[in-house]
Amino acid sequence: MQQFLKEYLSPSAANLVEFKKTDGALFLSGVMMQAALKNGNGRVYPLQEIQNAVKSCQEKIEQGNYILGELNHPDNLSIDLANVSHAITEISMDGNNAVGKMKLLNTPSGNIAKGIIEGGVRLGVSSRGTGSVNESGEVKDFMFVCMDIVATPSAPNAYPNLVSEAKNSTKIVTLAEAVVHDKKAQQYLQREINALIQSITKKG
Repeated sequence: MQQFLKEYLSPSAANLVEFKKTDGALFLSGVMMQAALKNGNGRVYPLQEIQNAVKSCQEKIEQGNYILGELNHPDNLSIDLANVSHAITEISMDGNNAVGKMKLLNTPSGNIAKGIIEGGVRLGVSSRGTGSVNESGEVKDFMFVCMDIVATPSAPNAYPNLVSEAKNSTKIVTLAEAVVHDKKAQQYLQREINALIQSITKKG
């Protein structure tokens, strides 16, 4: 029986890296899915399942069909275009991990994500898909739908580093994890998000 599967990768596990291209486009790259490892939901994805999902994504991307994702994680398989924040432009296997690159879009949600990241907050990722799960938690017939950007993901060790690439220099900044447990950091983040939304609304 096919189930709706939602899997989180924490910022330390996703290890998202931000970089800018010379045209100003902003990308995040890092781990998107992990195989052969029990995740926070108690499920294990065999390597072949993740490999099949990556192959399917690669075929779509090669055809020019980038895979859209949202900021935060709805409890369904539909992609709300009003909340789209990014598009997966590359994905491949690296050992047991599916690694990829996401382009942050100039949408309201995409700009909020940019503001959060540039404010020093580490974000994680969360996959959406379907599959069957046996009694031991092993997933079969996994069908990947999309990858979302989230603040509180579930897989172990998935918090990101920030890398900004200029034309002739590279700057690496380790992002703070304080927002996860620090109420003051959470309040600061909320103020920054509200300010960003107001600035976007005024420009519109």
